[in-house]
Amino acid sequence: MQQQTCTKQVIRWHQSKPTRVEDELVVEEPLEIRVGEQSLIVVMRTPGHDFELAAGFLYTESLIKSVDDIEIIAYCDDDVIDEKTNGQGAGLKTMRNIVNVRLTEELDIEDQQGWQRNFHANASCGLCGKMTIESVKHQVKPLDSVFRLHQTVFYKLNDRLRAAQSVFEKTGGLHAAGLFDENGELLIVREDIGRHNAVDKVIGQALLAEMLPLDKHILMVSGRASFEIVQKALFARIPIVVAVSAASTLAVDLADEGNLTLIGFMRGERMAVYSHPNRIHCE
Repeated sequence: MQQQTCTKQVIRWHQSKPTRVEDELVVEEPLEIRVGEQSLIVVMRTPGHDFELAAGFLYTESLIKSVDDIEIIAYCDDDVIDEKTNGQGAGLKTMRNIVNVRLTEELDIEDQQGWQRNFHANASCGLCGKMTIESVKHQVKPLDSVFRLHQTVFYKLNDRLRAAQSVFEKTGGLHAAGLFDENGELLIVREDIGRHNAVDKVIGQALLAEMLPLDKHILMVSGRASFEIVQKALFARIPIVVAVSAASTLAVDLADEGNLTLIGFMRGERMAVYSHPNRIHCE
């Protein structure tokens, strides 16, 4: 298991008294995703579930259509020379920050509309490589789901997601995404320093487990609901997205257009429904 936290010394102040203590911090490292040995993107992420992240990213960016498009996902090996043996101890070193995805059919990145090669995405932005927002919108069809849930189901989600956030409990500095079924049972939870990475990991796991489409599921994210979160949910055909905090205007607009129910400020037995409230009933 890759290291997700590390211990650092910090000075904490209480009124006028400083105290030196050990604190656990979230690990943030780059992950390069390659397709057929061709570098596609470098994302900043919390190590762990990297194969799911790669699969989910490719799927929610419409670069693959199903798990059948993936032949193998593996960490890259790199030639290394052991200087202590004058080069006689050459071998392979596994690069845990480089993932290569081999597809069943060759993908030419240059032919993918809206893409720029070798771009960088930080932990808070998954749209850095898209040339236009409109090019993203046009890739996703509206949902046709008539999935409906009782309001009490939603009031269970926050506590269940929070209880499953093991790294957050240690650090207080990590986002989470959880996939719930129609009864509010948590099926998949993933944590990452980036919200969209956590979502890609959840969708990537569902993709690899052949659970798609997720047309009778709920996606919940810690923090706010952004455009990219709604976009990824639409690709996975998730009809309901719930966020602990607010939604952005672009997220609401895309949810409206995509026939997706978007909920924010989910805290206790309170929530704000931004779009398509018809999926929630109280009878």
